[in-house]
Amino acid sequence: MSIVVSVPNQQLLDDVAARLDPALGVELVLWDGTGASPRDHIDMYVPQMVGPRHPLPDLAKVGCRFIQGGAIGYDGVQETLPHGVSYANASGVHETATAELTIALLLAAQRRLPEFIEAQRLRRWQVLDSPGLADRRILLLGYGGVGQAIARRLVGFEVELTPVASHAREQDGMLVHGIDELPALLPDADILINALPGGAATAGLIDDAVLSALPDGALVVNIGRGPTVDTEALVSHVRRGRIRVASDVWDPEPLPEDHPLWSPDGVIVTPHVGGNSDALPPRMARLVAEQAERLALGQQPRNVVLHG
Repeated sequence: MSIVVSVPNQQLLDDVAARLDPALGVELVLWDGTGASPRDHIDMYVPQMVGPRHPLPDLAKVGCRFIQGGAIGYDGVQETLPHGVSYANASGVHETATAELTIALLLAAQRRLPEFIEAQRLRRWQVLDSPGLADRRILLLGYGGVGQAIARRLVGFEVELTPVASHAREQDGMLVHGIDELPALLPDADILINALPGGAATAGLIDDAVLSALPDGALVVNIGRGPTVDTEALVSHVRRGRIRVASDVWDPEPLPEDHPLWSPDGVIVTPHVGGNSDALPPRMARLVAEQAERLALGQQPRNVVLHG
C-alpha cells in the first residue's frame, strides 16, 4: 500500500529515498513539524527532536500513528506522546559511535592525554606516568545496546570487566550482575562506566554513597544520561581529588559557563556528542527506510518502545 513518511531535513530525505524500492509506493515529504503539514495524511513522522522541550505537532490532524525517533533514549517522550501513537527509538543507530567515544574518554583519562596536549601547546617535552587501561577493574553499569557495544570494544584492552544491569543473568558468556549487587562491587573498581538510560528509575542513582564506595583515584565515565549522577556529590568528590571524571553527559546541559566541573584537574568534558560521527546519517537513513518498508508491507515496525 502507498504510505507517506515525513522527515525533518533534506539530507535524510535524499538518503532514505536512495534506499527505498520505488515499487513500494513510499512518498517522502519534508516537514520539521512547524507550520502546516505538507499532506492531509502522514503515516510515519520522523521528528528532529522529541521530548518535553520539543513538543510534537498535532499529529491527530494528519492521522499519524507512528513516530520514528532519532535517539536511543526516550525519557520524557511519554509526556508528549499523543494518544494512539506509537514511538520507536533509534536502537542500532548510535551504539557504535557512543562506544567509540567511551573508549576515547577512557584512554584520554587513563593515559593523561589532556596533559600531553597542554604540554604540546607549550612546546614542553613532558614525560608522565599513567595508570593505563590494561588490567584495570571496570564496572560497566548498564548492559543494553550501548553497554554491550562498549563491552565488545574493551575485550582487546585486557581489562577485568564486570557488567551490572537491572537484574542478574548470563549473557554473552559473562555473568551480568544485578543492580542490587552494586554496593559490594564498587570498592574493587578502578573505573565505573555509566551507560544507564534516563528516567525516574535511574535519576540520581550514582549518588554520594556510590561515589564514596569507589576507591580514591577511581575514574567515572558517563555516557548514559546526565541526571543519573548526583552532580552536587560529583563536584564534592572531584574537588577533594577523590574521583576523576570523563563525561559526555551532564546535569544540567549545557554546563553553565561558571559551573565548577569546567575547570578542575581530573575532569574531561565533552558536550553530549556520543552519537555525533559520520556513521550516524547513513545508519539513521537505513533505519527510517526499513521502517517505511515495513509499514508499506503491512508489517510492524521494530524498536517500538512506547504506545500512546
